[in-house]
Amino acid sequence: MADDMIVAGRIILGLKALRAHLGCSLQEALDAYAARYEVLRRERPADFTKSHEEYWANFYS
Repeated sequence: MADDMIVAGRIILGLKALRAHLGCSLQEALDAYAARYEVLRRERPADFTKSHEEYWANFYS
């Protein structure tokens, strides 16, 4: 489920899913999200509809 949220660019929902699944803090979920994003970006580049820059635009942590 988190992978689907990551690919779709649903950052907040993806973080919520990771926190629930891992039982971790927000910072740990953000670290896990960023790491998984990098893996998915390499393994499934065609699934992303936004460039890396567009993906993270207006997201501040």
